[in-house]
Amino acid sequence: MILRSLRHYPISLLIVVAVALLSLLKQPSMSVPAIPHLDKVAHFCMYFFLSATLWVEFLRAHRREHMGLRLWCRAWLVAMWCPVMFGGVMELLQAHYTSSRSGEWMDFVANVSGVVVASLVFQVVGLARQK
Repeated sequence: MILRSLRHYPISLLIVVAVALLSLLKQPSMSVPAIPHLDKVAHFCMYFFLSATLWVEFLRAHRREHMGLRLWCRAWLVAMWCPVMFGGVMELLQAHYTSSRSGEWMDFVANVSGVVVASLVFQVVGLARQK
Protein backbone atom coordinates (compact mmCIF):
# COMPACT_ATOMS: atom_id res chain seq x y z
CA MET A 1 0.00 0.00 0.00
CA ILE A 2 2.78 2.46 0.89
CA LEU A 3 4.80 1.63 -2.24
CA ARG A 4 1.68 2.05 -4.36
CA SER A 5 1.03 5.45 -2.75
CA LEU A 6 4.62 6.48 -3.40
CA ARG A 7 4.25 5.48 -7.03
CA HIS A 8 0.84 7.13 -7.64
CA TYR A 9 1.07 10.15 -5.30
CA PRO A 10 4.74 11.22 -5.01
CA ILE A 11 4.17 14.97 -5.21
CA SER A 12 1.18 14.82 -2.86
CA LEU A 13 3.23 12.95 -0.28
CA LEU A 14 5.95 15.60 -0.49
CA ILE A 15 3.31 18.29 0.05
CA VAL A 16 1.93 16.37 3.06
CA VAL A 17 5.41 16.30 4.60
CA ALA A 18 5.94 20.00 3.86
CA VAL A 19 2.55 20.97 5.33
CA ALA A 20 3.21 18.85 8.43
CA LEU A 21 6.59 20.50 8.94
CA LEU A 22 5.20 23.99 8.37
CA SER A 23 2.35 23.24 10.76
CA LEU A 24 4.40 21.78 13.60
CA LEU A 25 7.77 23.52 13.59
CA LYS A 26 8.35 26.83 15.29
CA GLN A 27 7.83 29.79 13.00
CA PRO A 28 10.94 31.89 12.39
CA SER A 29 10.66 35.46 13.56
CA MET A 30 10.52 37.80 10.60
CA SER A 31 10.07 41.52 10.38
CA VAL A 32 7.14 41.41 7.98
CA PRO A 33 4.34 43.95 8.24
CA ALA A 34 1.24 42.47 9.83
CA ILE A 35 -1.29 41.64 7.16
CA PRO A 36 -4.71 40.74 8.56
CA HIS A 37 -5.68 37.09 8.05
CA LEU A 38 -2.54 36.25 6.05
CA ASP A 39 -2.31 33.07 8.12
CA LYS A 40 -5.76 31.98 6.90
CA VAL A 41 -4.78 32.65 3.28
CA ALA A 42 -1.68 30.49 3.79
CA HIS A 43 -3.81 27.67 5.23
CA PHE A 44 -6.26 27.94 2.32
CA CYS A 45 -3.43 27.82 -0.24
CA MET A 46 -1.59 24.91 1.38
CA TYR A 47 -4.70 22.73 1.49
CA PHE A 48 -5.93 23.88 -1.92
CA PHE A 49 -2.63 22.78 -3.49
CA LEU A 50 -2.59 19.54 -1.50
CA SER A 51 -6.09 18.62 -2.63
CA ALA A 52 -5.50 19.79 -6.22
CA THR A 53 -2.33 17.72 -6.43
CA LEU A 54 -4.16 14.68 -5.08
CA TRP A 55 -6.87 15.16 -7.72
CA VAL A 56 -4.31 15.50 -10.53
CA GLU A 57 -2.39 12.44 -9.41
CA PHE A 58 -5.58 10.41 -8.90
CA LEU A 59 -6.94 11.32 -12.31
CA ARG A 60 -3.56 10.59 -13.89
CA ALA A 61 -3.35 7.19 -12.19
CA HIS A 62 -6.84 6.26 -13.39
CA ARG A 63 -6.89 7.97 -16.79
CA ARG A 64 -7.47 4.73 -18.67
CA GLU A 65 -10.44 3.75 -16.52
CA HIS A 66 -14.02 4.89 -16.91
CA MET A 67 -14.79 7.22 -14.00
CA GLY A 68 -17.82 5.39 -12.70
CA LEU A 69 -19.52 6.10 -9.40
CA ARG A 70 -17.26 3.78 -7.41
CA LEU A 71 -14.09 5.40 -8.75
CA TRP A 72 -15.48 8.93 -8.17
CA CYS A 73 -16.25 7.97 -4.56
CA ARG A 74 -12.66 6.80 -4.15
CA ALA A 75 -11.42 10.03 -5.70
CA TRP A 76 -13.49 12.10 -3.25
CA LEU A 77 -12.16 10.03 -0.37
CA VAL A 78 -8.54 10.43 -1.45
CA ALA A 79 -8.60 14.05 -2.62
CA MET A 80 -11.14 15.60 -0.27
CA TRP A 81 -11.72 13.70 2.93
CA CYS A 82 -8.10 12.70 3.53
CA PRO A 83 -6.85 16.34 3.39
CA VAL A 84 -9.74 17.47 5.61
CA MET A 85 -8.88 14.82 8.20
CA PHE A 86 -5.17 15.64 7.88
CA GLY A 87 -5.93 19.32 8.49
CA GLY A 88 -7.94 18.45 11.59
CA VAL A 89 -5.14 16.28 12.92
CA MET A 90 -2.59 19.04 12.30
CA GLU A 91 -4.70 21.56 14.23
CA LEU A 92 -5.09 19.11 17.13
CA LEU A 93 -1.36 18.42 17.16
CA GLN A 94 -0.65 22.14 17.15
CA ALA A 95 -3.05 22.70 20.05
CA HIS A 96 -1.92 19.82 22.24
CA TYR A 97 1.65 18.88 21.33
CA THR A 98 3.49 22.07 20.43
CA SER A 99 4.38 24.98 22.64
CA SER A 100 5.04 27.44 19.83
CA ARG A 101 1.90 26.84 17.73
CA SER A 102 -1.82 26.94 18.47
CA GLY A 103 -4.65 25.02 16.90
CA GLU A 104 -7.49 27.26 15.78
CA TRP A 105 -10.95 26.57 14.42
CA MET A 106 -10.59 29.31 11.82
CA ASP A 107 -7.38 27.71 10.56
CA PHE A 108 -9.32 24.46 10.17
CA VAL A 109 -12.08 26.33 8.33
CA ALA A 110 -9.46 27.81 5.98
CA ASN A 111 -8.00 24.31 5.43
CA VAL A 112 -11.42 22.86 4.60
CA SER A 113 -12.23 25.81 2.33
CA GLY A 114 -9.08 25.19 0.29
CA VAL A 115 -9.92 21.51 -0.05
CA VAL A 116 -13.55 22.18 -1.02
CA VAL A 117 -12.64 24.75 -3.68
CA ALA A 118 -10.01 22.43 -5.20
CA SER A 119 -12.45 19.52 -5.16
CA LEU A 120 -15.18 21.56 -6.83
CA VAL A 121 -12.75 22.69 -9.54
CA PHE A 122 -11.72 19.11 -10.21
CA GLN A 123 -15.32 17.90 -10.16
CA VAL A 124 -15.93 20.26 -13.08
CA VAL A 125 -12.71 19.10 -14.76
CA GLY A 126 -13.71 15.45 -14.29
CA LEU A 127 -17.18 16.03 -15.72
CA ALA A 128 -15.70 17.82 -18.72
CA ARG A 129 -13.25 14.94 -19.15
CA GLN A 130 -16.08 12.40 -19.41
CA LYS A 131 -17.86 14.27 -22.20
